[in-house]
Amino acid sequence: MRRPDNLIIAITMGEPAGVGGEITLDAWMKRNHHSVPFFLIDNPARLRKLAKVIGIDCPIEEIGRAVDCRNIFHRALPVLPLTKSIASEPGKPHPANCPAIIESIDKAIDIVKSGAAAAMVTNPINKETLYATGFKYLGHTEYLAEKAGSGNSVMMIVSEHLRVVPVTTHLSLKNAIDCLNVESILYCARTSHAALQDYFNILDPRLIISGLNPHAGEGGHLGTQEINIIKPAVIQLRNEGITVTGPVSADTMFHQTARSKYDAAICMYHDQALIPAKTLAFDAGVNVTLGLSIIRTSPDHGTALDLAGTGQASANSLVSAINLAGEMAKKKLTNLD
Repeated sequence: MRRPDNLIIAITMGEPAGVGGEITLDAWMKRNHHSVPFFLIDNPARLRKLAKVIGIDCPIEEIGRAVDCRNIFHRALPVLPLTKSIASEPGKPHPANCPAIIESIDKAIDIVKSGAAAAMVTNPINKETLYATGFKYLGHTEYLAEKAGSGNSVMMIVSEHLRVVPVTTHLSLKNAIDCLNVESILYCARTSHAALQDYFNILDPRLIISGLNPHAGEGGHLGTQEINIIKPAVIQLRNEGITVTGPVSADTMFHQTARSKYDAAICMYHDQALIPAKTLAFDAGVNVTLGLSIIRTSPDHGTALDLAGTGQASANSLVSAINLAGEMAKKKLTNLD
């Protein structure tokens, strides 16, 4: 069957002082005949200069439309140029580049929403720099939830070893605990359950839900959130026919035998989910945003400013993010058929 014209992926620039550009160049170099074509929304001149600096022989061609990617991808990295200027130096983020960073994200969202591309992959951004220019969102996930969703979204970290979902994301631990409620757990679990069916070919997904406190609260002796918030959510999910275990102690959820008994783990706060995910697959994990109108993945690492411009940054997580976005897009197109 002929590959649909829109089965291509838009990749955002990310923080230009970080490693996004160089790992995208490397990802193109590592493509094969099975790769879904992708293009980068960036400044072609910046990328050519960067390729020389890191010593990578990656041809770059400017495109005017997403669809042009299909005819160019086999011979060069297609780049859709930005209108905003960029003056970046590896390892040194500057607020002046923030308009271009946002333009790249917005262009990718618009292109995918229009149907001209099937998915977007975002390179890492430097949130501190964006905050200094008035960026009001806690991160990529929250920005995308407003621009391409209903305001709600779910962060799922995916690797061959584990799938995890934090109920609360970019909040201080105190605020995360204060914000935890039954509905937020239900939303994350339901959204994850649907995604496992729709994108990961799991007919009856098995979920496990962590406790918040040590030893899942010790029957209320170490905290009552398990009794008052988490357990009621688990009961509701079971009543809806979802296979779910919990709340369980987070310190026993992630060893090899435990992981074989579930398809995704729902955790109560950011580090509870991401510490095991990054420990098991630091260079290959993928951040997937669920609950959007579009498909979005991202490498599960930051801007790596200390490696920028050295050519030493690993492209493995970005390659995994591109591959997963492609597989999700193919599955979505199949479901539409």
